[in-house]
Amino acid sequence: MPFIVLVINPGSTSTKFAVFSGDTCIFDQSLSHSVADLAGFPTVASQYEFRERAIRHALEERHFDLKTLNAVVGRGGLLHPIPGGVYRVTEAMKSDLLSAQYGEHASNLGGLIADAFARQLGVPAFIADPVVVDELEDVARVSGHRLFKRISIFHALNQKAVARRYAKEHKCRYEDLNLVVAHMGGGVSIGLHRGGRVVDVNQALSGEGPFSPERSGTLPASDLAKLCFSGQYSLQEVLKMIAGKGGMVSFLGTNDMREVSRMREEGNREADLYYRAFVYQVGKSIGGAAAAAHGVVDAIILTGGIAFSKDLTDRITEMVSFIAPVTVYPGEGEIEALALAGRMALSGETEIKEYLP
Repeated sequence: MPFIVLVINPGSTSTKFAVFSGDTCIFDQSLSHSVADLAGFPTVASQYEFRERAIRHALEERHFDLKTLNAVVGRGGLLHPIPGGVYRVTEAMKSDLLSAQYGEHASNLGGLIADAFARQLGVPAFIADPVVVDELEDVARVSGHRLFKRISIFHALNQKAVARRYAKEHKCRYEDLNLVVAHMGGGVSIGLHRGGRVVDVNQALSGEGPFSPERSGTLPASDLAKLCFSGQYSLQEVLKMIAGKGGMVSFLGTNDMREVSRMREEGNREADLYYRAFVYQVGKSIGGAAAAAHGVVDAIILTGGIAFSKDLTDRITEMVSFIAPVTVYPGEGEIEALALAGRMALSGETEIKEYLP
């Protein structure tokens, strides 16, 4: 009998969930939460009971029997740096998520909601490959000044999932491959996967690597320092320039690459320049990751929501296919990746790890 798994992926104003039987999605749903719904909660973490009840009500409307579940898997949140893998939700993990010890984000709710369901049902609760996955080699941690250290924060869940998908489709082990994975969505992360570990990756959230629809990527350091001390901007405004109002938002006023493409097609020269610059920066970063692998790369994988654009992926492929064959897996794939992690944990295909304080 296939394992039945409930998967939970909270966002800032929505909660997506799905039920899987083995690798098959039985149903999925996205619940929207208005500003009024969330206004009474002092922190993101304090929303978890409200969101758990909303999921429970939706499942009841579908007449789904919760007692058939074998596990509940939530999206991993902001925790201390950990290696990739599947983690059991523990009291230590819940404490860090509730207190937002390492930052406040909607993804922190995943483990908390999963645990609430699992405790009632007597089944395990897991998270998998949160954004704080840290498998960097020591040399990749070095920045250009002793006061700064490069950190690993990226789209670990989707990057690991598409890397494993590629390995499965090519009948080999993920751990035996050298892959460069480029996730292109609201942020862009370029990861070098070697021996089943992401040994180098740009800080996709906090200002490093290619620019994205709403993130600045790497900026000229001296110009940024001068801007910070100009007196014209607050700290929060500068941070928003880096993540939220950077990239295409700053150039063209939109974070929708489909809109950028439409503007190009209508003859907007600025849109064309920034579109080509995006392709250029992603391709150049893929080349940098390949150099870090000494040129030994089995495949390059393009993924994320932006990878639905064939024109864009064709342009990147033209730049980098001399390095290795290019495979495109469009979309975020978070729900499917979480379901796969739960199935692998239950079947013994992967180790269930413990989160320690």
